[in-house]
Amino acid sequence: MWRPILAVPAPAEPFWLGLPYWLVGVILIIALFGAFQVYYWVGRRLGERLYDSRVGVKIGRERIGKVESIVQRWGALAVYGCFWVPMLRHTLPWVAGALRVSYPWYVVASALGCLTWAPMWWFGLTALVWGWLQLAAESPVAAGVAAVLAAAAGIALVARRRRRRAAKAESGTRTVSL
Repeated sequence: MWRPILAVPAPAEPFWLGLPYWLVGVILIIALFGAFQVYYWVGRRLGERLYDSRVGVKIGRERIGKVESIVQRWGALAVYGCFWVPMLRHTLPWVAGALRVSYPWYVVASALGCLTWAPMWWFGLTALVWGWLQLAAESPVAAGVAAVLAAAAGIALVARRRRRRAAKAESGTRTVSL
């Protein structure tokens, strides 16, 4: 009789460094919250100098301007939303600090973001990894095929995005002469 395989480790058993699974998750949530506070205060302390920093130059003034408009429009709600958008997650917190977003609201929004986004990734990624490891234990060939398919899907996604960007850049540079 077939029964589903549990793809997440038992919550109370030692998982990493002898700590239970749930405690490692809590520590990661707290670490993420701490990192977001550091981002905010770095942005607040450096202010305008942030744009001329190595990170600011690498990201670009135009992209930072887009993030600024999001923060100015949505305020602390943008901080919560940035958890769900990959590049925004790394730029918005320090821009929020540079723009002097209300810190109490920033704390609330970043805490809610950490409490909703981090567990999803913690449990989801752990389930994915443990599920793949259990598949590899039962059928190394199937696990290899799954890994190759996942890598191919990732490569296809990156290639598709690059083609779209190139097409958009090409169409943006064309001018119509009258």
